[in-house]
Amino acid sequence: MADTFATGSTGGRSTAARPGPMRLIDALGYRLPVAGVVSILHRASGALMFVLLPFVVWLFDVTLTSEASYERFTSAYAAGIGWFPAWAVKLVTLALIWAYLHHAVAGVRHLWMDATHSVSKEQGRTSAIATFVISVGLTLVLMGKLFGWY
Repeated sequence: MADTFATGSTGGRSTAARPGPMRLIDALGYRLPVAGVVSILHRASGALMFVLLPFVVWLFDVTLTSEASYERFTSAYAAGIGWFPAWAVKLVTLALIWAYLHHAVAGVRHLWMDATHSVSKEQGRTSAIATFVISVGLTLVLMGKLFGWY
């Protein structure tokens, strides 16, 4: 049963079906501007950092406790952790690296926009593209280091 609402101001009532709640499949059909995509990724990177916080605490604890624990840390990237293979540990670390870099660069972008108060639609688009390029570029550089390509 569809809800209806009144339209018109002359006393005549016409009814039209309300579209109803938005579903995820409906949202995927929208073509967001680049600034919108970067904004959503900024939120997603913040959520990812929050979810991976236990992993970060483990990394911090293991790297600083002792030399033996540091060896355990480095072996996690060579042999894995339990049933997680080494490549999975590296991918989780890479996701965390991307989240930190994207969140930091997008945060600087937002601070710049707030400080200048003079952002046009084109400046927003250009800064969003720059944010995406910088964060992905830095992530790729660190990915090469993480996977031992150089």
